[in-house]
Amino acid sequence: MTVNVFLDDYRHCPQGYILAKDIDECIDLLEKYSISHLSLDHDLECKTRNGLMLVRYMVKHKLFAEFITIHSANSVAGKQMFKYLKEAQNENLMPGTIRISLRPLPLR
Repeated sequence: MTVNVFLDDYRHCPQGYILAKDIDECIDLLEKYSISHLSLDHDLECKTRNGLMLVRYMVKHKLFAEFITIHSANSVAGKQMFKYLKEAQNENLMPGTIRISLRPLPLR
């Protein structure tokens, strides 16, 4: 079964996505399902477990989606997440076929 996952603890989850409110929920979904689109926030309620920690975990444990979007409004942290994933691709730590985009969403 292929699903779309939206990691965010503040924004409304788009239709057609499963909401993960923290990185543990997101990891659980990555381990259980094939993910088509994974949309990630950086700043989460738990300040010590954020989106950058998640992308590092994903690369280390080879848990990926076909398409990954960083939607964090935190421009510095969002760019760090994007850069980390792109570098992982360049170093062949994750498939080069995975599309990665940086598209910040406003906090509504």
